[in-house]
Amino acid sequence: MSTEIAGNLRRIQDRIGAAAARAGRQPHDITLIAVSKTHPASAIQDAFHAGLRHFGENRVQEWEGKRDPIKDLPATWQLIGHLQSNKAAKAARLFHSVDSVDDFALAQRLDRARAELSSPDPLRVLIEVHMGEETKSGVREADLPNLAAQLLPLPHLNFAGLMVIPPFLDNPDAVRPYFAKLRQLRDSLEAEIGRELPVLSMGMSHDFEAAIVEGATEVRVGTALFGIRTAPQ
Repeated sequence: MSTEIAGNLRRIQDRIGAAAARAGRQPHDITLIAVSKTHPASAIQDAFHAGLRHFGENRVQEWEGKRDPIKDLPATWQLIGHLQSNKAAKAARLFHSVDSVDDFALAQRLDRARAELSSPDPLRVLIEVHMGEETKSGVREADLPNLAAQLLPLPHLNFAGLMVIPPFLDNPDAVRPYFAKLRQLRDSLEAEIGRELPVLSMGMSHDFEAAIVEGATEVRVGTALFGIRTAPQ
């Protein structure tokens, strides 16, 4: 097991604990997603043995190419990057969660593909909300209620909450308004659709403490855990 990854994990857990304490929350209410994109299967294995159980990948093709040695680990595999419609069927088969849904046609493809599996547990999905110009993906705030209403009847999807990738700002506290806004959108949406949406996926290596203070239930950490990413082969 990599002692570097284990040491990084301890430091991240300490930071999560301190941020949770600031917000009057419990650390166990926040799930750490290890962003393993561009890192090899061996690094994922090391992180698993260090105690991590949730992993986030950005691209279906990359995950498909490196999953064989680790596919039987009792872990949760989450797609956190933008998903093209033509990769929806593979994503529905390879992941436990797709955290970047921003289009009803994509959701329909995921639902149909999940239905075709031999034992189709519902696929957890999050809606990605577009804020700022950090990414071109994500649904606009004005279109969020309509997309949420469209997802609810799909029988093979479990719509669980919202995700955001805010602009990168040097001062993490300057990002807090984006996280606060996502929480407000979630609260309004819950009232509108009449059901709980327990997941707020927000915050990365440089700003996850600010996200926790604003209510994040999942934080996506890559560089602080695995180190600087290398270019995928």
